[in-house]
Amino acid sequence: MKLHFYNHAFAKLIENYTLSGEQLRFTGTPKDSIDLSNAEENRYSILAVENEQLVTFFSLHKGEGVNPFSPNDDAILIRSFSTDYHQQGKGYGKKALMLIPEFVRSNFIGIDEIVLAVNVKNEIAQALYKKCGYIDEGVRKMGRSGELIVMSYHL
Repeated sequence: MKLHFYNHAFAKLIENYTLSGEQLRFTGTPKDSIDLSNAEENRYSILAVENEQLVTFFSLHKGEGVNPFSPNDDAILIRSFSTDYHQQGKGYGKKALMLIPEFVRSNFIGIDEIVLAVNVKNEIAQALYKKCGYIDEGVRKMGRSGELIVMSYHL
């Protein structure tokens, strides 16, 4: 698996990416995330590609985007993390999460923390994040779909 910054060459992969209704309760679509990345200079759409197939998608957001979740100016936020519905249960989400720290170190100078927010009802995602080294430090926020647990990975 390799992580890539989104560019137009990946447009066909985005078109074929599927999220279930249940997934959409907790995350945004890649298309919406890409539109936001195009409009905001500190937001980046990232694709996890395995065998020329998009299996996991997320955005990285630094600067103002992190502020509601962390007071750390040197943190970056993972947003809209998802795995294609047809690829779930194959370990791709975990594999992508394990690649993110090195990807951030290589592409974002000065970042010392990765932050994410997960819905309290999304217990499967919480367990995955914990397995991948993200720590629940007790911070809670309200999101559009309810209470969020803020988790951190210190680089």
